[in-house]
Amino acid sequence: MLDRIDLHVEVLPVPYAQLSGDAGGETSCTVRARVIAARERQSRRAGEGRWNARLTGRELREVAVLDAEGDALLRRALERLGLSARAYVRVPRVARTIADLSGDDRVRAVHVAEAVQYRSGAESK
Repeated sequence: MLDRIDLHVEVLPVPYAQLSGDAGGETSCTVRARVIAARERQSRRAGEGRWNARLTGRELREVAVLDAEGDALLRRALERLGLSARAYVRVPRVARTIADLSGDDRVRAVHVAEAVQYRSGAESK
């Protein structure tokens, strides 16, 4: 069942001292602007309202071409972490979205690594 969920993020308790101080980090407005920009990028690429989550497998392969290092990383993750066939499709989809959020036109190994990190929690449970 967990294999059908794309993102698995463990959220650890935050100490009171951190909560009560100035956390820094991005504001909600900044994050919202990045999400809007990423969705606009996706709509320009695939058509209005055609975000990465709605792309067919064929369409995804066209827009989420992994660089050589990213492809090798995905291959190692599948072998070493025992990721499923579903993960083989989902990791590039999430990596494409991570690249969009960072404003990158190409899906790079760093995006694949982050997507694998979100995925690996499901496989170990």
